[in-house]
Amino acid sequence: MKRSFFLTILILLVLTYSTFAQDILRMMQYNLMYYTNNSGVSDCNSVTNNLDAKDGYIETIFHHVMPDVFCVCEIGSNSSYADRLLNNAINTQGVDYYRHGPLTNYSGGYIANMIFYDSRKLTLYNHYYVTTSYRDINGYKMYYNSSDLAQGDTVFITFWIMHLKAGSSEANETSRHLQTQRLMNKLVSLGAPGNNVVSGDFNVYGSSEPAFQEMVNYSNSLYRFYDPIDRPGYWNNNSAFADIHTQSTHTSNYDNGCFSSGGLDDRFDIILVSPYVFYGSDRVRVLPETYHALGQDGLRFNGSVLQPQNNSVPANVAQALYYQSDHLPVITDFLIDAHVGVTQYQHDFLLKVANPVQDAVTIFMQNEEADTYRFEIFSIDGKRVGIFEEMLDAGAHTLHHDFPYSKGFYILKITNSKGQSCNVKLVR
Repeated sequence: MKRSFFLTILILLVLTYSTFAQDILRMMQYNLMYYTNNSGVSDCNSVTNNLDAKDGYIETIFHHVMPDVFCVCEIGSNSSYADRLLNNAINTQGVDYYRHGPLTNYSGGYIANMIFYDSRKLTLYNHYYVTTSYRDINGYKMYYNSSDLAQGDTVFITFWIMHLKAGSSEANETSRHLQTQRLMNKLVSLGAPGNNVVSGDFNVYGSSEPAFQEMVNYSNSLYRFYDPIDRPGYWNNNSAFADIHTQSTHTSNYDNGCFSSGGLDDRFDIILVSPYVFYGSDRVRVLPETYHALGQDGLRFNGSVLQPQNNSVPANVAQALYYQSDHLPVITDFLIDAHVGVTQYQHDFLLKVANPVQDAVTIFMQNEEADTYRFEIFSIDGKRVGIFEEMLDAGAHTLHHDFPYSKGFYILKITNSKGQSCNVKLVR
């Protein structure tokens, strides 16, 4: 009787997981190149970088991609510029459902970051900022408008946008590192690792730079970021990375130097994701095969976005990319599981599990106090196929345990010494 009851519960739990809805969120990150009337650069003025013309170019690019999330750098540091871009380039051609987040400029300067999002799919839940010696880093926490939203069932994801200090000197590298240190400190201070995405103009020349390493090799693995396409190396002027270079769209100075020159030979514009998003352990998973720079076909090394002829996008989009900015936008898709799965019981530890499971199950845990935890693995027929215990100090942990079981659905049950437990579905 007891076994039959437990089997029924397990089947219900699996069915709960098996009936979720899925959606795709498309994200685009773009350095707009001084979308402002006050660029602070004499060569980028109302003639050489005209906002009316930029509105038209951005409209062409945006409506070609139709991202659900549009993160931008170098927008004017007054919210009127975000309003202008929304009304003149985004909510056009019969579209009226995009919104933008709040703008901050506590670090000073004439350019800032901003997020635009499809309000049919996402709602802004919270906003964070990190001040640096150059520009704010902005975080926008969103929740997905699930069909079960009235029951409190939703998915959260936070988009962080940053524009790091430019320049190749050691001092510039140090400045970038200090900026990413501040970002990581902010994430830890919020105390809840989860679905985080960081994007922007990183201005780094390779993956070994301290600023980049600060994010991808952070001491606490729960807060690290992953490169979806896993392309480490020295990117600057390296033909081996021609297919991911994003700057510059021009080979020579255009309109009196407003655009950077030199052709496409740098990977400045990047999207990174947290381990939860990389592994899809909290119902948001990046799709690495969709990651690309718009207009980049791998044939542009030290060339422009127009020469040689670009067949990766329509001709009008290639023209818009050329005249709008000296950066290419970067795009990636995310798979959203809209429904909450197995019920999470009241407990004082944070738990995420990387799915699908392969030869080992990876468990991310953060517990408030030292305790002994029992991990039990059940097959779909209610049979316990595995059990192990771990004594964990207070803090964050990444556990790896062999998973020598056949393909199918399993339930992982975690219990602490207080009897508090949590069930998580595993897919092999």
